Amino acid sequence: MQQSRLRHILYNKELRNKVLAVFFMVFLYRIMAHVPIPIADSATLSNFLTNLLSTNRLFGLVDLFSGGAVANFSIALMGLGPYINASIIMQLLTQVVPKISQLKKEGEEGRRKINQYTRYLTLPLAIGQSIGTVFFIRQLAIQVGQTDIVGTPSLAEWALIITVMTAGSMLLMWMGELISEKGIGNGISILIAASIIAQLPGIFGQAVSIVTADMTELIQVAFFALASLVITYFIVKLNEAKRIVKVSYAKRMQSSGYGGVESELPIRILTAGVIPIIFAVAFLSVPSFIGQLFAEAQNPALAAFATNITIWFDPSNIIYSTTYFGLVVAFTYFYTGIVFNPVDIAENLQKQGGFIPGIRPGKQTEQYLRKIVNRITLFGSISLGIIAVLPFIGEQITGSQALTFGGTGLLIVVSVSIESLRQLDSQIINASYQ
Repeated sequence: MQQSRLRHILYNKELRNKVLAVFFMVFLYRIMAHVPIPIADSATLSNFLTNLLSTNRLFGLVDLFSGGAVANFSIALMGLGPYINASIIMQLLTQVVPKISQLKKEGEEGRRKINQYTRYLTLPLAIGQSIGTVFFIRQLAIQVGQTDIVGTPSLAEWALIITVMTAGSMLLMWMGELISEKGIGNGISILIAASIIAQLPGIFGQAVSIVTADMTELIQVAFFALASLVITYFIVKLNEAKRIVKVSYAKRMQSSGYGGVESELPIRILTAGVIPIIFAVAFLSVPSFIGQLFAEAQNPALAAFATNITIWFDPSNIIYSTTYFGLVVAFTYFYTGIVFNPVDIAENLQKQGGFIPGIRPGKQTEQYLRKIVNRITLFGSISLGIIAVLPFIGEQITGSQALTFGGTGLLIVVSVSIESLRQLDSQIINASYQ
């Protein structure tokens, strides 16, 4: 199968161009992750960020998703965060604002308008997040290292820093959408997966260093490697698992005559994919940001509350892990409800003359589908939540923060790879028919 894919890619110009477009965009993204933001004292900033990433698990997780952009304080520092936040807001508005909800039902044209509104919303979010990120890192450097890494830049220098960071985020949004349009797979997910994959050589080097320094750690490293293989196998099975619902269509033309047709409606256990984890990470960065921002407030009550928030939402705290798990479960249900709507599916089946054997069309079909989706999503969401918090569980068991690439990174890489290969196979079949 792999040779067949490669042969089709090499000999089909259209497929070859799409694959090359994906690799070219990922290559540009990796270059962006190493282009620094213009800061006066870049050496002090680099040393501070290196120490921060080695001690702060939350920043380490953010750096993993950004492919090292945080460590380099690059123009891709914010990554796709503003666009993801804008997507969350628009999807929430889709559920509560009738006009936007109506746009969603207008098919391709409606989705195009919603995407355009999401882009418009990304810009102010990127500007606000750029300002907040710089002030946050500056405040953190003053608190931890007693060093002002930004100094006293002029208004023009401030404008340059914010403009560069905002432009980097908007450029990544454009690149992600271009991959989705011209390439293969979901561009946003591919860029995030590429960021995680870019960290693998460093993780491998870290494992070698640990074993070289102390051979007794070989068992722990081997345990992590074996656990990664087991988790990968489970993720593949979970990602591919689905519930098949039989659907019958009465009185349709067939090759053998005029009669009924049997079909299937597959319902995936992980309909939401990796989106819930990405959303949960974006939400969890907010409490820590607020806590650090107001930790030095003049009001003692506000300062004490901000300090408590910082402690509660430290990744080593059980509150952080519990909240992370809960958000993943909640977002799995939320996003599944957006992607798989039993009301719309029941209506479409009824319009097309389809029905589920033993279930009446219309309201009963909707209730039946909703019951199935709720049940399988419960298992899928809990499994997804467990995979997300596995690094924290592993840290509690082993007492080590090393090699915590974790289930989150594996889940994103494996899921994106499977989905991209599925779309590639689909395009290969289309090209063969043509």
